[in-house]
Amino acid sequence: MSSQSINSTKIETLASFPKPLQNLPKVPETIFYKGDPTLLEKPMVSIVGTRKPSAYTKEMTHQLAQKFASIGYVVVSGAAMGVDAVAHKGAFPATIAVMANGLDIIYPKVNQKLIENIYGDALALSEYEAGFRATKYTFVVRNRIVVALGEFLIITEADENSGTMRSAEIALELGKKIYVLPHRLHESKGTQKLLQEGNAELILDIDAFVGKFGQVCEEEDPLLLFCRQIPTLHEVVDKFGDLVYEYELEGLVEIKNLKVYPL
Repeated sequence: MSSQSINSTKIETLASFPKPLQNLPKVPETIFYKGDPTLLEKPMVSIVGTRKPSAYTKEMTHQLAQKFASIGYVVVSGAAMGVDAVAHKGAFPATIAVMANGLDIIYPKVNQKLIENIYGDALALSEYEAGFRATKYTFVVRNRIVVALGEFLIITEADENSGTMRSAEIALELGKKIYVLPHRLHESKGTQKLLQEGNAELILDIDAFVGKFGQVCEEEDPLLLFCRQIPTLHEVVDKFGDLVYEYELEGLVEIKNLKVYPL
């Protein structure tokens, strides 16, 4: 999507708040949006985590987001680097990004293509007016909306002292279930702590877990399907962003002579 079309994407305000937001201790005064507000009418799941996920976490997060989208769920996250970005990409276009700044601002810049795509074909929300720049505080405040919108919260990886753990606290305050992935000892100490304290449940089989909420559709991965045409690297990046490089690291595709081949 061109910058011209992004600038012309109108920022509007929600006529009525989704019920989950009405239950917050501090209800937002206004919710601004860009994109498709009808996504708020579908069942939603919140997926969050570290900005520096392991390759394993990226793969599992992508699978979870993609499979939830296949059963009709919308994945809610915060458009940050790492787990958030992978979750949005896996579910796209069935995804909602909650921003900590005004919707006329693209932040973080590293996710510019993803955020532009969300503005055009998914949904972005913010309680901040145009021109408002994110602060450390607004990221924390943003998290309450991310968590509130989902029926439950999935944390795929988190350090013990992190913003993600504040999202876990919010989920517990709101009475929402928290699910986490299994990790090796001394990894993802935040989710390990949630398990130790009995505040989270473990996802041991992704298909079985997602299947509790609906029939998992075994559709082919859209990126791999696209690569059957042996597209150029530029074409794949334009359509799927940096996800192609994650697939290369995972051995799912090969980039050779500026062409992308499925493996």
